[in-house]
Amino acid sequence: MNSKPILFTAIIKQNGEMNAAFVEFPFSTEELFNKKGQVKIKALFDDKVEYRGSLTKMKSACHLLGLTQEVRNQLGKTFGDEVAVSLIEDNEERIVDIAEDIVSVFNENPDAKGLFDKMSYTHKKEYIRWIEEAKKPETRENRKIKMIQMILEGKKGI
Repeated sequence: MNSKPILFTAIIKQNGEMNAAFVEFPFSTEELFNKKGQVKIKALFDDKVEYRGSLTKMKSACHLLGLTQEVRNQLGKTFGDEVAVSLIEDNEERIVDIAEDIVSVFNENPDAKGLFDKMSYTHKKEYIRWIEEAKKPETRENRKIKMIQMILEGKKGI
């Protein structure tokens, strides 16, 4: 593992017509991390916005690092803008914080909890974020019920 931050500057690119963005990683992940596939990382954009994500190869010549809309908003940047990136490999376990009311729903549904526990960090995070983004209490309650149904139906994410 390379413990020194890897620094580079890149242009924020748009993924097709979607409101999705990425930067190209200009180095070899095999040389730096001894990995060809996905590399979990911690990034710092423009010395101010922290992000935990992954370098991934998505039918591309090089690895890509996604920039969520939230990150772009915090940076005040969009497609075509330049961003400074500092990143290190992230070897820490990824744990999703789950609010007490959601824990209670899982305690009442052990089968769903078992399936949820086997999911990837990203899928868990998607479910929990979906519930927590609800603006009204009744929406939150409905989403908790829907999450349990979806998990039991084998759906891994939102």
